[in-house]
Amino acid sequence: MIAGSKLEKTINSGQFVVTGELGPPKGADLTQLKHHAEGMRNHVEAYNITDNQTAIVRTSSIACGATLVQMGLEPIIQIVVRDRNRICIQSDVLGAHALGVKNILCLAGDHQKFGNEPGSKGVFDIDSMQLLKGLKDLRDEKKFMGGEELNGELSYFLGAVENPFADPFEYRVDRLEKKIKAGASFIQTQCIFDLDRFERWMEMVCERGLHKKVAILGGVTPIKSLGAARYMKNNVSGITIPDELIERMTGAEKKKEEGLKIAIETIQRLKEIEGVAGVHIMAIAWEEVIPEIVERAGLYPRPKV
Repeated sequence: MIAGSKLEKTINSGQFVVTGELGPPKGADLTQLKHHAEGMRNHVEAYNITDNQTAIVRTSSIACGATLVQMGLEPIIQIVVRDRNRICIQSDVLGAHALGVKNILCLAGDHQKFGNEPGSKGVFDIDSMQLLKGLKDLRDEKKFMGGEELNGELSYFLGAVENPFADPFEYRVDRLEKKIKAGASFIQTQCIFDLDRFERWMEMVCERGLHKKVAILGGVTPIKSLGAARYMKNNVSGITIPDELIERMTGAEKKKEEGLKIAIETIQRLKEIEGVAGVHIMAIAWEEVIPEIVERAGLYPRPKV
């Protein structure tokens, strides 16, 4: 059995967790991915490796995760149900485990019509809830989804995603509770720009005591430009950006610096919200700023566990 994950140990220690995101390349050269990973070595507990995000073909999350393992770093590989049936999913999980991967994030995946292969057939053999339950049973009950006994033991930490900004708002906590029951031990949220709404969601989470059953990592994305802010506000489903933030970016002389300040302020506010166990920093195509954000937010040096 592989040793428990650093992410799990940090969460169990009660320390405020920091994870970062890495997007695999649209090719087989992992030089840049390794460069960004090395730059964050002492600033994050684990690295989220996206799985063909936005339905665009990229290097396998498992291959990238195995590369990080070889570097002495800890990946969180994503597994999406869009592209795999349950046979392939379980096979991939066994392979990832054999390569030393200790964390798995379960999600549906962006619909293939939004990517660079819109004519491809979506699989969706199971949904994200069934994926969580199936992988939990594979690990804990030593049974494959079809009921056959597993040969040997598995040890991985399971997570899922949640979007407090999707509608209908009142059902978002119900969905979170279902994911916890299915097997999620940690949750990474959608990018947080509307902190007031996120706080209302966390109040509902805490009222049900769910923050004691799962570690919630708030998603933070630094905004690189006014255009990026406007694009996300108007075109990205499931993200809400308040008008005040757009106005702040509009009036800023140095847009990138203002975007960094907003991200840092968001982290500092998240640290004060009951039930928030950490942050997940998604600096899309801007990974090199993650160490700076962590340091300026007062989250460096990272704890030893």
